[in-house]
Amino acid sequence: MSSTQPSSAGPAGQEPVSELVQRASRQLTELVRTEMRLAQAEMKEKGKRYGKGGGLFGGAGLVGLLMLQALVATVIAALALVLPVCAAALIVTAVLGVIAAAMAMSGKKQIAQAAPPTPEQTVENVKADVAEIKESAHR
Repeated sequence: MSSTQPSSAGPAGQEPVSELVQRASRQLTELVRTEMRLAQAEMKEKGKRYGKGGGLFGGAGLVGLLMLQALVATVIAALALVLPVCAAALIVTAVLGVIAAAMAMSGKKQIAQAAPPTPEQTVENVKADVAEIKESAHR
């Protein structure tokens, strides 16, 4: 008596589709995990480099600030050759104050132009995308 029931293995020893799907799912999961570990290691290395670079930029900023202070002292000393030291220092202080005020006003203007701090175009795009998805789901 021969059986007419289908076997779990297909013709010529091929695996059933369900086993192939399971294996593909496991392989995809493992691939994603491996890629995530690689991305994590890469980001850790980049983070170290960014940290070192940021520290070096901070040091450069500090040395640059000291250089500017020395330049201010030099300008005061140069003006002191023709004016009293107090007058030279007062002139340099006033010029630096005017520069600082102009920079502050310009910065305030830039911040006012950037307000509000929300990505308005992106929010509108997301709203449009959600509306499109809802519309296509109801069709």
